[in-house]
Amino acid sequence: MRILPYVLACALTLGTVSLPAYAATPAAVPGSQAIVSKTLPNGLQIIVWPDHDIPNANFYTFYKVGSRNEYPGITGLAHFFEHMMFNGTSRRKPGEFDRIMEAAGGSNNASTSNDRTVYTDWFPSSALDTIFDLEADRIAHLSFDDKVIESERGVVYSERRSSVDNQPFGSLMEQMQATAFTAHPYQFPTIGYPSDIERWTKADLQQFFKTYYAPNNAVLVIAGDVQPEQVFALADKYLSPIPRQPTPREITTIEPEQHGERRLVLERPDAQTATVAFAYHSGTNEGGKDTPALALMSTILAQGVSSRLHQRLVEQEQAAVDAGTFVDNGYNPGLLWVYAALPPGGDPAKVEALLDDELAKLVRDGVTPAEMEKARNLKLSAFWRGMATINGKAQALGDYQTFYGDYRKVFDAPAAYAAVSAADIQALAKKILRKSNRTVGWVQPVAATATPTQASKEATP
Repeated sequence: MRILPYVLACALTLGTVSLPAYAATPAAVPGSQAIVSKTLPNGLQIIVWPDHDIPNANFYTFYKVGSRNEYPGITGLAHFFEHMMFNGTSRRKPGEFDRIMEAAGGSNNASTSNDRTVYTDWFPSSALDTIFDLEADRIAHLSFDDKVIESERGVVYSERRSSVDNQPFGSLMEQMQATAFTAHPYQFPTIGYPSDIERWTKADLQQFFKTYYAPNNAVLVIAGDVQPEQVFALADKYLSPIPRQPTPREITTIEPEQHGERRLVLERPDAQTATVAFAYHSGTNEGGKDTPALALMSTILAQGVSSRLHQRLVEQEQAAVDAGTFVDNGYNPGLLWVYAALPPGGDPAKVEALLDDELAKLVRDGVTPAEMEKARNLKLSAFWRGMATINGKAQALGDYQTFYGDYRKVFDAPAAYAAVSAADIQALAKKILRKSNRTVGWVQPVAATATPTQASKEATP
């Protein structure tokens, strides 16, 4: 499914095995000295990381467009192009993109978030020319066939039903996000509102595509069994002829500071169990100075079975079957989410009180040296695992180029985590984990209510 509307933190426990906490300079990462970057005259930036361990390559295209670039009437368009980009050009019929790629031994996927739309191809390096041809074709010659648009409109609407409308936690997150943000376009759901999905016009699609699917609004990253000169030659052949477009309008809205807790309750007859969630304004964008401390704080709270929230809510109190956190930041400050899923018959008020107590302990007492070591080890091990694969390398370079402004900053990540102190985390907790800075949401199971027609039938003798 080509959609990633919500990102949840993964659970991983590694204990406190010591790992090297040095700066991962390019010299410390094997092969990274060979990374080369070039910007084409049309504004497309290309980053190449040669890695000849296996005869494969990744082709990542990061378009700097997501739901933050939308407005009422066209919400969901960024995600809609995940579908349109696989559905034909003036040169190729719908389905040919996948068929040709798979025939060459490749596969692909895509995802949309608040900030970016990312397309990924995995393939044998022998198919590099084919991949360039396919990618250039769908940027330069995308088809806007009426029948395809209507077909994909139905597919997107179905995805919305499965991931939001018929999914209590997805629905809760959508409404909490709309409540937490009153001014910034982060309030809009990536999947789009139902009425907007129903009413996009072909003109809306064409204008959106021309504005945001431009070479000067994208970053291309290729990692794997390739040579930079080979990549740049193919880019000159296939991508350089695509004209740049005017720079998209800048998003300048700043979300006002929140001055009081906001609350909502979703009463859902389809919910089997209750859920409690908090959404705190993080106060920092991805790549901001507090990013490393925020990541470590989230890890200490909820990553793995030895984490604070799991131990307290799941193991000790047995008030929840799952508890976690995740950070949803982007080009602008986002949210720190804290959530707990309850067992059947669970008490949401009790779980909220337990979450409050654990967060208050963090603010009051800070974190221990053992927790700091474990959190750093988890982050450091994740960094080195990513650097061990061509997919991880390509994704990391694109993430840092688009969010941090320079792909080379990825090698500063281990040192950045090492520089965070326990005092830094406690200070950040005091700054963020305030009730006046959060939105609280519950999913509350309720008995299904009969419709008036059903009720009259049931009352008839």
